Amino acid sequence: MKFYMTPGSCTTGIHILLEELDLVFEAHLVNLLAGDQNSPDYLAINPKGTIPTLVRDDGSAITEFQAIAYWLARKYPKAKLLPGDPDADSKAIELMDYAVGTLHGQGFARFFTSERFTPNTADHEAVKAQGLDIVKQGFATLNTILPDSGYALGAFSIADAALFYVEFWADKTGVPLPENCLQHYQLMLSRPVVKRVLMEEGYRA
Repeated sequence: MKFYMTPGSCTTGIHILLEELDLVFEAHLVNLLAGDQNSPDYLAINPKGTIPTLVRDDGSAITEFQAIAYWLARKYPKAKLLPGDPDADSKAIELMDYAVGTLHGQGFARFFTSERFTPNTADHEAVKAQGLDIVKQGFATLNTILPDSGYALGAFSIADAALFYVEFWADKTGVPLPENCLQHYQLMLSRPVVKRVLMEEGYRA
């Protein structure tokens, strides 16, 4: 398989899942600042120009964090990346979607790429502030959902990989994590695969 990724981005969560499954894959770096995602070669693989992208052995591509995570969990069920019953699986997807859709898509996206939300440069700081408010509220909400110890659903799942990358961003941007989110983040940092992935991507926890 071929995995198209950017170190320190949302792709870190998928990177963790691939390593958890001990899968063999080729890592292809996508330099977002250089515009690699808009190159003809990349758009031929993923016309949306987004990351992550996973090209499977048959040459077909899966895009979007949630879709890739779900496929990995279903393709390799022995790893139990989903709990295995409809109620708990739904909860995993719910948490994953909230991390990706709200904290990332509505919050951090405004903070990191404010220019996408307004054509007026004078409004960039206001957009960033709005994004930060969304992020803080998002973590406050998650704090009421997450347990005070252990993984999000008791055992490690695809939800934890999604939660980790937004928690990682919070850590790197100085956003304080509330208690339950912080314990989850610290638990993930202690996981051997997470340590290895961060090392591979050039980070020290």
